[in-house]
Amino acid sequence: MRDDNEYKIEAKSDTVSDVGTFESVTTTDIDYLPPKEIPDQDLYHSHSWWTTYVFSQDAKYIGIQYAFTAIGTGLLGLILSWLMRMQIAFPGLGLLEPAAYYQFLTMHGMIMVVYLLTALFLGGFGNLLIPLMCGSRDMAFPYVNMLSYWMFVLAVIVLLASFFVPGGPTGAGWTLYPPQAITAGTAGSNAGITLMLISLVLFVVGFTMGGLNYIVTTLQYRTQGMTLMRLPLSVWGIFTATVLAMFAFPALLVGGIMMTLDNVLGTSFFMPTVISMGEKLGTVGGSPILFQHLFWFFGHPEVYIVALPAFGIVSDLISIHSRKTIFGYRMMVWAIVGIGALSFFVWAHHMYVSGMNPWFGFFFATTTLIIAIPTAIKVYNWILTLWKGNIQLTLPMLFSLAFIVTFLNGGLTGIFLGNVTVDVPLSDTYFVVAHFHMVMGIAPILVIFGAIYHWFPLITGRMLDEGMGKVHFWITFIGSYAIYFPMHYQGFVGVPRRYFEIYDSPYMSVSGLSLNAFITVAALIVGATQLLFLYNLIFSARAGKKAEKNPWKANSLEWQTPEMPPEHGNFGKELPKVYRWAYDFGVPGAKEDYIPQTTPPSAVMGSKVEKS
Repeated sequence: MRDDNEYKIEAKSDTVSDVGTFESVTTTDIDYLPPKEIPDQDLYHSHSWWTTYVFSQDAKYIGIQYAFTAIGTGLLGLILSWLMRMQIAFPGLGLLEPAAYYQFLTMHGMIMVVYLLTALFLGGFGNLLIPLMCGSRDMAFPYVNMLSYWMFVLAVIVLLASFFVPGGPTGAGWTLYPPQAITAGTAGSNAGITLMLISLVLFVVGFTMGGLNYIVTTLQYRTQGMTLMRLPLSVWGIFTATVLAMFAFPALLVGGIMMTLDNVLGTSFFMPTVISMGEKLGTVGGSPILFQHLFWFFGHPEVYIVALPAFGIVSDLISIHSRKTIFGYRMMVWAIVGIGALSFFVWAHHMYVSGMNPWFGFFFATTTLIIAIPTAIKVYNWILTLWKGNIQLTLPMLFSLAFIVTFLNGGLTGIFLGNVTVDVPLSDTYFVVAHFHMVMGIAPILVIFGAIYHWFPLITGRMLDEGMGKVHFWITFIGSYAIYFPMHYQGFVGVPRRYFEIYDSPYMSVSGLSLNAFITVAALIVGATQLLFLYNLIFSARAGKKAEKNPWKANSLEWQTPEMPPEHGNFGKELPKVYRWAYDFGVPGAKEDYIPQTTPPSAVMGSKVEKS
């Protein structure tokens, strides 16, 4: 059956039989799909071990490569955070020199935000999920996709090389504000900051190659019947985040190039007239505030470049593991798109203390509150999806529930910081550290863990150990709150962030040293628990319980491949045909509690399926 726009109607089968016209409706009519518009892809077939596993053009392998590289870099960021926490908790030990502390702080922040979270969500899950969920054989441009990964590797190498140059890595803070970042007296103000900026430029170039692949594949290489409004929300989240990045990353690229020229050639894009040690430097006319605008025009969309894939993935995990149709699918899609669009109008709420005009502060405070509306819609929809669902407390579901609680808590503290009058006194305190880590650190990491537990059988054909997984979940979840909840209190009593040593103060009712020691012990325990997770990954990949095909009884296409794990080309000789969305769970009248996207209407004549 077709509507006026030649699109298939997912008619409710009981309605057909109720009106007594079933005999006049043929199976061909009910199962009609518009013809394919794009011919099948010509795949590249590797001819050696190197082109299969190292310089692979298969999106699945590239996604795994992104994941391993990002996680390896993230482990370095974790170790740096341990060392910083040890210095703060026990300043008398003199574990780190002031310069080293600020260098580690800078590298930790940039590694975690860009080289771990962005790379893992877009490069890792983007490559793994987009072709499989769209029903395509691979990315649109496999060779360019391979180049994007190796450009990312080059960016990581350049970043890590800054540890080995004279002066070490930059210690300017992860926001890299000039003139401090490139002025003598700041650690790594020569080679360190230059390598950091070159690394970021390489990262943006590599991402652009990958991002074009994600966009073109999603728009042009969907299989027959896979309309945009039948795509899983994971794809919508990754796709929208990629579009955001294509607009936001050029600001970082331009800012990085301009600051590199300031540092290397002595230009004055961001360098005003500066007097250092009684001597006037040769810079004049630059604007440090311009760099802040460029950085945060990238920086705040970056929050949603990480958050939107997490939103999409957690939506799928909640629906699958509660055996419940997603509530308000179209509303969820438009909320993702709306959040992405609004994210370009809130960047300067990071700059309230920069001396901006109060009317600008009013504007950005207002847009910050407005963007909370589509975000709240998503939270309501997650809760309503869970309502009266058959909730399975699997590891993916546990991490998803923990994400909702954590993101909600972090979002509420964001309302504090979105208000100019509240933000100004809190801006340079530990309250900001706590808020940022709850929203941008813990919440997306919880989704990453849930996604790995969910899709690990698809990648390896084996299940992760559930016992180790539950130990990992509970220590990570409870330990994260033991770390960051006390920091909110520290912020309220005025404990400043970015100090390399903090001692007790008569203005604090609780010992600052004791509280910092408690936070540090919790951080060490939570960090060590991630080693258990890594052991679980390695052990289960080699000797874990073999997974049955489609172990979670999901509907989306990645679980409908002929082989698991999927082979090169994903779907064998014939690409799948899609007749419905990915959320037909618990449909009345259906034989099973799930109906895969490849199931034609004629196979579920007695069920009350949704239109999609």
